[in-house]
Amino acid sequence: MGSKKKKSAGTYEVIRFPKERRMVIDIMEQGMKKHYIKGLVEFDVTNGREKIKNYKLQHGIKLSFTGWLLKCIGQAASEYKDVHALKKGKKKIYRFDDVDISIMVEKIVNGQKTPLPIIIRKTNEKSVAEITNEIRDAQSEAVDDEVLLGLKKEEKFKRIFTNLPKFLRKFTYWRFGRNPLLLKDFGGTINLTSVGMFGDLSGWGIPIGVSSLMIALGAITKKAGVVDDKIEIRKILHATIMFDHDIIDGAPATRFLTRLKELVENEFGIE
Repeated sequence: MGSKKKKSAGTYEVIRFPKERRMVIDIMEQGMKKHYIKGLVEFDVTNGREKIKNYKLQHGIKLSFTGWLLKCIGQAASEYKDVHALKKGKKKIYRFDDVDISIMVEKIVNGQKTPLPIIIRKTNEKSVAEITNEIRDAQSEAVDDEVLLGLKKEEKFKRIFTNLPKFLRKFTYWRFGRNPLLLKDFGGTINLTSVGMFGDLSGWGIPIGVSSLMIALGAITKKAGVVDDKIEIRKILHATIMFDHDIIDGAPATRFLTRLKELVENEFGIE
């Protein structure tokens, strides 16, 4: 509980710094050491949004826009596996068939909305409807201290980890980061942040993290575009995509982006 005080500085409130933020700070510090290639791209999502709208009219089910994008990313990453590969030491690279994507969702923690990560496993093998259900189940799940005790191992680990002194957390990151299988198990191979979920912001955001592939989605804005030699107003999604340059070079990264753009702009996965 916060306490309000009034002194010469004026009225202010003192609250406890959330333990959950310790892990966020640690990850940002580790992420600053990564060698990323950054790409600022735009996707025309006009047809995809319209198809999602029509899907609801036909089937009575509202597909998640983010869930659809996850499906497109999962498919493209399954075709270009190096983009979400993980390095072990100086001599080994682990390429994975399963595309596990970490995203942030707002959960109710002790009665308040709090952004927490979840991992969508085998995103490349699931339908948009299945991914949508996972996201919505996670959003609707109320989480408190008692429930956390019964959650899966990732949540238990995070709860214990945030209580460790910083020097032990840094040592754990060092040991943890040397094992690609543990990294995939606890953090997935791709990290997606949807800035547009929390406000109508145009432009690009630059994410910070430790995944091999980092993606930040901005808001959707209207722009003039050319369709069949005619100028039309299109709905454009801004996205920042960052690749681990230790593993992948510009040419294969560009091929992945080209494929992802093709999937998104051809409404892949929306049956």
